[in-house]
Amino acid sequence: MRLDQLMAAHQYARKDIKQLLAKRQIMVDHLPAKKLSQNIDPGLQYVQIGTQILSEPRHLYYMLHKPIGVVTAKKDAHHPTVLDLVDPLHEYPHLYPLGRLDRDTSGLLIITDNGPLGFQLLHPQYHVEKVYEVEVNGPLFTSHIEQFQKGIQFMDGPICKPASLTILENSPGYSKALLQISEGKFHQVKKMFLSVGVKVMTLKRLSFGPFLLDPQLAPGDSRLLNDSELAWIKDFLEKTR
Repeated sequence: MRLDQLMAAHQYARKDIKQLLAKRQIMVDHLPAKKLSQNIDPGLQYVQIGTQILSEPRHLYYMLHKPIGVVTAKKDAHHPTVLDLVDPLHEYPHLYPLGRLDRDTSGLLIITDNGPLGFQLLHPQYHVEKVYEVEVNGPLFTSHIEQFQKGIQFMDGPICKPASLTILENSPGYSKALLQISEGKFHQVKKMFLSVGVKVMTLKRLSFGPFLLDPQLAPGDSRLLNDSELAWIKDFLEKTR
């Protein structure tokens, strides 16, 4: 939620909101707010204007173990969506996924109703790392590790940022690796491996920033973020104020 949206919901006029900001009278976690567009979660953060504390229910944050065959979308005419798994009764219409995983990709996905958070976490300036477990249909070599470190160039032109490749298993017809990247170009992981001559057979996201896929979550299962994970979100919101 934007700070100005929170204040408007508490009946502050636009003119008054700007004046309060200029006078440094809007406090977020005991520090003066810098801009009205900053993203906040009044359920996690302390927002005060004068003697009034602005409180709202905490935003919803879920971790989902996305299974293969489910699409990362709010609605789809032909396939189940990740929101159908998290909210089967559709009680929370403002939920949406942070980023996307292809229908044939599984693993960690964060679902929230905090709209601006997704934009921030996915923005290149914040360099949020993602780790994938990848299985490919051919061999991987030390030279590939070096290529990924330098930045893979796609066949159609774009160059990726440096990435970290760790080879776990290797044979002529099958290899398994971990890949760490900090961006999210369209079909990026699949294109990166095609660029070095192998095709991705299975792809699973293990982590997104500090969030690690909970081993207790079976494919299709979800849970609310725990206190330590929420603490990271609170810290992230404070750093990006």
